[in-house]
Amino acid sequence: MNIIESLIPLFLRSPSRTSEIFFGIGLSIALNFIIAIVYRATYRGTRYSQDYVQTLILIGVVTTILITVVNGNAPIAFGMFAAFSVIRFRRTLGQSRDLAFVLFAMAVGMVVGARLYLGAIGITFLVCLVVMAMVRVNAFRPSRSSYLITLRTTSDIDCEQQARPILNCYAETCELLSLASTQAGMSNEIRYGIQMRADASVTSLLEELLVITGNDRVVIQSTSESETEI
Repeated sequence: MNIIESLIPLFLRSPSRTSEIFFGIGLSIALNFIIAIVYRATYRGTRYSQDYVQTLILIGVVTTILITVVNGNAPIAFGMFAAFSVIRFRRTLGQSRDLAFVLFAMAVGMVVGARLYLGAIGITFLVCLVVMAMVRVNAFRPSRSSYLITLRTTSDIDCEQQARPILNCYAETCELLSLASTQAGMSNEIRYGIQMRADASVTSLLEELLVITGNDRVVIQSTSESETEI
């Protein structure tokens, strides 16, 4: 109740204060729309989510509202801290850059909420230009494609001994990640991380691996997209 009573004078203190609050919210919406547009334009994955982009805008705007309300009011700040401390967010993101855009939207929302309007505009356009430039020139691209390979064979086959020569023919580098016994010891599952040669074919690699596994399970997964949890 005390928090609600403290909010009333904050918004009704003066018409100019109310106008400034709504101006800040409007500016936050506009800047976060720009961030969302840049995210969509620079997305290069296969799991684009409309829900995520809309949430990205809302996160920035809500952050602006919270900073505006909390600004200079210790009781409200303490009350909100206590309320949000019990919330746990669990969301699996398609790419690591998705988390960076969440932090970007929150940062812009905080700067707008602190009434540093020119700074918020400058930060938004500068970071967006940097992101677009990196995507345009394909900056920091890997020299070779990387894959995770999972093989399953019966326990009487030495999969490591048979798979290693094949992988060395197709891969620039090859690393054994794990070896596990499955199905009550009747089969083995082995995982490799490899970096393909420039002239190597993934399809040909798959065909050769199927021969040594007896057409059992073979999974070749690209590592270009990784999931991030927040």
